[in-house]
Amino acid sequence: MIGRAMDPKKPPVSLTHLTRDGNAHMVDVGAKDVTARRAVARARVRMGHETFMRLVTGDTPKGDVLAAARIAGIQAAKRTSELIPLCHLVTLTRVEVTISLDGGVAIIDASAEARDRTGVEMEAMVAASTAALTLYDMLKAVDRGMSFDVCLVEKTGGKSGTWLRDEDESEATPHEGGA
Repeated sequence: MIGRAMDPKKPPVSLTHLTRDGNAHMVDVGAKDVTARRAVARARVRMGHETFMRLVTGDTPKGDVLAAARIAGIQAAKRTSELIPLCHLVTLTRVEVTISLDGGVAIIDASAEARDRTGVEMEAMVAASTAALTLYDMLKAVDRGMSFDVCLVEKTGGKSGTWLRDEDESEATPHEGGA
């Protein structure tokens, strides 16, 4: 158990993927109810102005970068349990990846949905991350200085209910680098 140093009044947090001896294990979700689960993750890919303009106009060396990134994100969500140790295989009912281009930043929103015993936060996060990595891969010939961050925006369903990120927490600073 890990204690909360900031607030001694709150009970210690128990990490579900660790045994009492501190060994990693897969959480048993067999007794949990099957409920509707949904999660949305966001990646913000920062790039130089020239790179952004080439992405907007479609003048990229490797073809339709945005379509490839969307497809990569969807494929990755379906393979999450193979990529993340101790992550359960979830039967996804829907995955959507959208990419908007705004102010020099590619904003990737990935949503994952399932009716299952465990959440789909990791599927949404993996989808957004993989779409961002695909953008990097397909644009690196133009701008190796690109960077990205990923965060969970919201999750619904399950025992813990709904969680929403404060808007202030999901802002990213623009990339200052050149091409």
